[in-house]
Amino acid sequence: MKTLFSGKSRHFSRFWLVGGLLLVTLLAACALPLTPAPDAGMPEAEATTALSEPLTTTADLPAGTIPTVSITDTQSATTTTPTTATTSTETYKGISVGFTADGYAYRGSPDAPITIYEYSDFQCPFCNRYFIQTEPALDESYVRNGQVRVVFRDFPLVDLHPNAPAAHVASLCMADQGAALYWTMHARLFQTQSEWEQLPDPLPYFADLATESGAALEPYTACLASGEKEAIVAQGVSEARAKGFSGTPSFEFVREATDETFSLVGAQPYEQFAAMLDTLIAGGTPQSEEPAQQGDEEIPFWATADGLLPDPDRPGMTMGGDYYHGDPNAKVVVIEFSDFQCSFCRKHTTETQPILDEQFVDTNQVLWVFKHFPLSIHPQAPAAGAAAECAADQGKFWEMHALLFASTESWSISDPTPVFSDLAQQLALNVDEFTTCLAGESAAQRVQEDEDAGLPYARGTPTFIVLYEGQGSIIPGALPAERFTTILQEVLDGVAQ
Repeated sequence: MKTLFSGKSRHFSRFWLVGGLLLVTLLAACALPLTPAPDAGMPEAEATTALSEPLTTTADLPAGTIPTVSITDTQSATTTTPTTATTSTETYKGISVGFTADGYAYRGSPDAPITIYEYSDFQCPFCNRYFIQTEPALDESYVRNGQVRVVFRDFPLVDLHPNAPAAHVASLCMADQGAALYWTMHARLFQTQSEWEQLPDPLPYFADLATESGAALEPYTACLASGEKEAIVAQGVSEARAKGFSGTPSFEFVREATDETFSLVGAQPYEQFAAMLDTLIAGGTPQSEEPAQQGDEEIPFWATADGLLPDPDRPGMTMGGDYYHGDPNAKVVVIEFSDFQCSFCRKHTTETQPILDEQFVDTNQVLWVFKHFPLSIHPQAPAAGAAAECAADQGKFWEMHALLFASTESWSISDPTPVFSDLAQQLALNVDEFTTCLAGESAAQRVQEDEDAGLPYARGTPTFIVLYEGQGSIIPGALPAERFTTILQEVLDGVAQ
């Protein structure tokens, strides 16, 4: 999610917004954190957890909202990826599996003409999307018949996914007991991502997965205790960065006959992979799809320079129709997708947001923009969003916003309308006008429009898009205040340089 703020102006370039916002967010990849990731062996106490409520199962996420593909000829890169493989004697789901001469797990024929190096993160939601939606079709169409070999490389983004390094280490300790066991554990880690991603200590859970997968527990735990796999994980991260990858999943395609390499970034739909592979197998050169430069058609209005300007006819709203607080001239913008019935959104609003407001918003450094994103698992969330919109019609959006989060339990009932009316009375609103608004369609439609706008960007709630000086980052989940503060301060420090 990139956007361009000029360092001296509140306006930012639409062209660069296309090149940034779309190439980072719409590529559906977890972005590399703004600071270098700590060593994979970082002390547990230093890890922070990003909490969010999922949109739905990963398989339900839209995969057809990606307008561009990043395809880069990296033949002149200074680093090379090993392509030698040992002879495979094991199978996983009927596909040959083994390890390269450098010890990296692969599936497919060692003699395949095309090798895909997948740089991935077990805790990345977009990697999980690829695993569920795209990988099975690729295996059936290209891997099983010997045309493609896939080599998995570890690329945990620790600042975004604090439990990921441990998951990668666990998978490598499984690899010591065989390639088939490795791929079994690999699948189980993705399949159970939602169960372990928020655990303060995921190691016991991983041990259970190892046992369920058929591993001998004693050598597995001995491997974990040795710490020897951390260096391998760190090597994967360094290798990915050296190749210019900054998010997950990222893929490097190698035509073995010529050593030509091409890259594709993000959880792209199957058709993008198939087009790339068909071209390579036929001996052709994949062509990059250049981002369109018409600008306005490629990005949502609410994320453009004009869309983020204050609406002179609707105080407190942007021209894109979103409520904001802070200085419209701020060099950094945070767009928050939230759900009034989401417990993690409430945690962020009540615990983290006051700290961010005091340090960044109230000091005119950050403009904060709110967008509704009610999840289907929260049946009263759309109505709560409508209540906030109806309060906004009387000039009290943020006041209702605060009351809704403070009283979630009271209105999380089959008919929350009476509770919403009581909240309106507490805010000294015209209750008759408020209830009439609630009964109408306009407020609900505004909430639905926000939800539709957020589908390409948010997997769950809360999700934050940080826009700054032609760049951007997605922050998925309710980060602890200290981590969120660090991220925003580093962005502001970079903008000031």
